[in-house]
Amino acid sequence: MLFDSHTHINNEGYSPEEREALAAEIEASDVSFAVDVGFNLESSALAAAHAGKYPWCYAAVGFHPHCAKDMDEESLALTAALAKKEKVVAIGEIGLDYYRNLSGADVQQLWFRRQIRLGLELGKPIIIHDRDASGDVMRILKEEGVFARERVSAFPAHPADGGPDARLLMHCFSSDRELARQYVKLGATISIAGPVTYRNNRKTVGVVEEIGIGRLLIETDAPYLTPEPFRGRPNSSPLVRHTAEKIAQIKGMGFEDVARATCINAKRFFGIE
Repeated sequence: MLFDSHTHINNEGYSPEEREALAAEIEASDVSFAVDVGFNLESSALAAAHAGKYPWCYAAVGFHPHCAKDMDEESLALTAALAKKEKVVAIGEIGLDYYRNLSGADVQQLWFRRQIRLGLELGKPIIIHDRDASGDVMRILKEEGVFARERVSAFPAHPADGGPDARLLMHCFSSDRELARQYVKLGATISIAGPVTYRNNRKTVGVVEEIGIGRLLIETDAPYLTPEPFRGRPNSSPLVRHTAEKIAQIKGMGFEDVARATCINAKRFFGIE
């Protein structure tokens, strides 16, 4: 019943045989669904192929801010074509990353805006990467109309709280509870990853305390951000269980209730029947 809303079976470090092994591991686990998320053109094409191959797999396509320097009009058009394939459920991961700044800020912002527009044009959910860039990310999302009436009116009011639903996912949310509250009020959904299990990570615990379960998804971001007690080894989708267990502990809920709720939330968010 678990739904890993963000993983990278398409990671460039894996061989085809390793990807097959990862898929087998997922199929043998209690993970029912996973979204393989693109970070450049090649990985986006691979994610779409995985979605076509595995019944439990869905895909997101887009260019990570680190790869923005590699974007041009042709790659944007090819991404748009991939986004129209069956079981490609979102544009992502896109956004800004000023921590490593592997693409210049101006380049990141340019292609962030262009990919937001693609998501709006296609009516797709959008998956956001934000690292040390929260002010610019929020500003650009607002300027590009992600929270505008035209966007949110395309989707039903959110069943958890009756508020707007902009079909915007803040992936691996690492900011504070106040920013999380602002995003949810505007219509976003918050995704929680392995760092919530890390000792002394009060910030993410505070976010989970603040945000109702109806607005939360869970993810691994595998092979990164491995949860406790497995830090130091590559992450994988079955380990999303530990994030769900931590959320259950924080909220005083049962694990099965958290697993069921976040799975229902993710299926709704991505439009999966």
